[in-house]
Amino acid sequence: MKPKIPPAAAALISGMVFGVGLSLSGMTNPAKVIGFLDVAGSWDPSLAFVMGGALIPAVLGFNVKRKGRKLAWQCEASPANGITKPLLVGALLFGLGWGLAGFCPGPALVRLAFWDERVIVFVLAMLAGMWGARRI
Repeated sequence: MKPKIPPAAAALISGMVFGVGLSLSGMTNPAKVIGFLDVAGSWDPSLAFVMGGALIPAVLGFNVKRKGRKLAWQCEASPANGITKPLLVGALLFGLGWGLAGFCPGPALVRLAFWDERVIVFVLAMLAGMWGARRI
């Protein structure tokens, strides 16, 4: 019988591996992210390889789920009610924030370990936005 890893320990280990991967790939460096998004200027395509690498396990996971096999996690390929106005507004705000700040939530949380003042402001604003969204 295989020993079971407690879910909290599995989540912690997965998060740590994810954070190390984000750091090594440059996703926590806002200058690199903004360089990737600057397609009209000095475009840096290196993050496309990071995103392409992330698509591989995602596509495999969705294909396993589509074939009816049980996964260790629950995931949905698409929202039950399709593309909605709140979904589009949220995607637009996410993209604007990512383009302006060079951070998205995952890499920003990893970057907190470096005690960067810009990231602290970003994470506080992100938390305030989450709180405000729940209130609305």
